[in-house]
Amino acid sequence: MIEMKLAIIGSGNIVHDFLTITKDLKDTELTAIIGTTRSLDILKQLQDQYHIKEVYTDFDEALAKSDFDTVYVAVPNFLHYAFAKKALEHGKNVISEKPFTVKYEEFMDLQKIALEKKLVLVEAITNQYLQNYLDLKKKLPELGDLKLIESNYSQYSSRYDAFEAGKILPAFDPKKGGGALMDLNIYNIHFIVGLLGRPKKVDYLPNIERGIDTSGILMLDYGNSKAVAIGAKDSVSPIRKTIVQGNKGSIIVNGPTNKMESFDVYDHDKNLLEKVDHNIYPHRMYQEFVEFERIIREHDLTAVKTRLQHSEDVMWVVKEALASADLKLD
Repeated sequence: MIEMKLAIIGSGNIVHDFLTITKDLKDTELTAIIGTTRSLDILKQLQDQYHIKEVYTDFDEALAKSDFDTVYVAVPNFLHYAFAKKALEHGKNVISEKPFTVKYEEFMDLQKIALEKKLVLVEAITNQYLQNYLDLKKKLPELGDLKLIESNYSQYSSRYDAFEAGKILPAFDPKKGGGALMDLNIYNIHFIVGLLGRPKKVDYLPNIERGIDTSGILMLDYGNSKAVAIGAKDSVSPIRKTIVQGNKGSIIVNGPTNKMESFDVYDHDKNLLEKVDHNIYPHRMYQEFVEFERIIREHDLTAVKTRLQHSEDVMWVVKEALASADLKLD
């Protein structure tokens, strides 16, 4: 029995990536895909390739005619709020790609609507659901008092050269929720906040070009613990390791924080105690969507509230970071 009738909004890279795992999502029916008229050929290609029941180029028409119960919002950042809000207002559950919204106030509005209507509203953020991340959280007590977290996700953007040449694409458009903080660094923020919660203080030191942060260093102060999150779209660097340091040991995460490929546990004397890789599926998005299937199947509003509190804390960090750097993404 199909438990989640899913409509996908968007046809970009993340949608193509997601669709590769749908053959193994046994409780998901691909009911509809929705995009623009200029993307109609791509929509029809995806429909044929992945056996999607319906194609629409008008969201209102899809809401009126189709019987999906859940919407996966996978459009550019600045459009997340409008599509998610309309879906919720029509009684649909919503899975929104990261970042949840561009503005903190937008997220709070969506949260209010979802809770009032008792609908599922969750953020698609891979690391929070990966088994390696869940296992890492269980290992934290072995490190003693947490002192420092350092995370760096830097990846030269394929769109940066065009940006340098004067062509402003959404990835570097301040009016469309672009920039390093809202893209790569959002994974680091989720990683840190998922471990330590909302910090006491936030400072963001970005490199700004034409009103957008092309890279930056984010500092989170937890009192007795400090965290640094680095994200860059304008410079070349191998994907760095993430390091979690305590007074009795440390954990090194291998690879970027959106994949959580594995992690190593060390004792106080730097001896390797354990190498951990318990992810249950090769693709990073699988585990989150299995959990979304469960939440919707069981209508688990307790889990929804827990997930929303985490996302609210992340959006608060983003708000404080933008304010500290006097960056305006609108």
